[in-house]
Amino acid sequence: MVIEVKNLFRSFGPVRAVDDVSFRLESGQICGFIGPNGAGKTTTMRVLATLDLPDRGDALFDGVSVVDYPDRVRPHIGFMPDSYGTYADLTVREYLDFFARTYKLRGKKRLDAVRQVMSFTELDTIADKDTRALSKGMRQRLSLGRTLINNPDVLILDEPAAGLDPRARIELRELLRELAADGKAVLISSHILTELGEMCDTTVIIERGTVRAAGRLDQIKEQLRVRRAEQSAPVAMATEVLDGTGADAPVAMATAAPRLTQRLTIRLIRAVDWAERLLLEQPDVTNVTVRDHVVTCEHVGGPEQLASLLARLVGAGLPVIGFAVEEEDLEDLFMALTDGGVQ
Repeated sequence: MVIEVKNLFRSFGPVRAVDDVSFRLESGQICGFIGPNGAGKTTTMRVLATLDLPDRGDALFDGVSVVDYPDRVRPHIGFMPDSYGTYADLTVREYLDFFARTYKLRGKKRLDAVRQVMSFTELDTIADKDTRALSKGMRQRLSLGRTLINNPDVLILDEPAAGLDPRARIELRELLRELAADGKAVLISSHILTELGEMCDTTVIIERGTVRAAGRLDQIKEQLRVRRAEQSAPVAMATEVLDGTGADAPVAMATAAPRLTQRLTIRLIRAVDWAERLLLEQPDVTNVTVRDHVVTCEHVGGPEQLASLLARLVGAGLPVIGFAVEEEDLEDLFMALTDGGVQ
């Protein structure tokens, strides 16, 4: 299944909570939906779950509009809100059975659905326990189980890891990976960016209702690096030239090719001072620092220039045992692409 969010707008009074949001998600993918509080994540998710209507724009599930045909889309959606209530005096099994009935599952089909969900979420060992007596982690498992009871193609999960301890977060992450491997499309919002970076295939970064970046992490990193390079690159001045007839010919403005700055970590067995001196002589290296047997620096250039620098170090006889570019993680990208503004 392909989910396409197209130019969504949603306002509440003077506040535009969602401002021209567009992105794409496919079956088998986990998409991290991240942004500060009030960024428009929950509003967007509620529109996708057919619980709210946009002022403009649409979301399509295999070409079917959530605005025009919500009843056709709902059977394919499992929505897990950021908080949920339990019903008094219901056990885990009864709670899941109640929601199976709301999806009009009957007889053996309903019993099998409840049994399969309890087994997958490992709630079968506490099937007869009162829902009010569950820990936070077990409550989240139960909420996920309720979301899965109709075997939806698309999961929309709003802060499912909020308040979980480290073990419960790891277990939830493994469950979501299994669901994606089973072919489900998963849209998940979270404030735990390190875990999303490890889990997600694609990411949407949103702030003040506007998408700041969307795509795979490597695509977002490259877009950010190029943007930074373009902002700092000098622009060559246009000059007038003469053609063969002596007439002035127009010349387009020429822009210097973007040069990307990367942070390097170089590990050596010995001769660290020698390495420092050699690096300081390189025109494409700045901010050289030394600590123990590690040299860090900033390098301007692409992969070919990096390979050339490594060759120069090894060619000079330096005992290099580690040469790595420090990659920006999801937290770094989030901080670089957002400014902390609120609506």
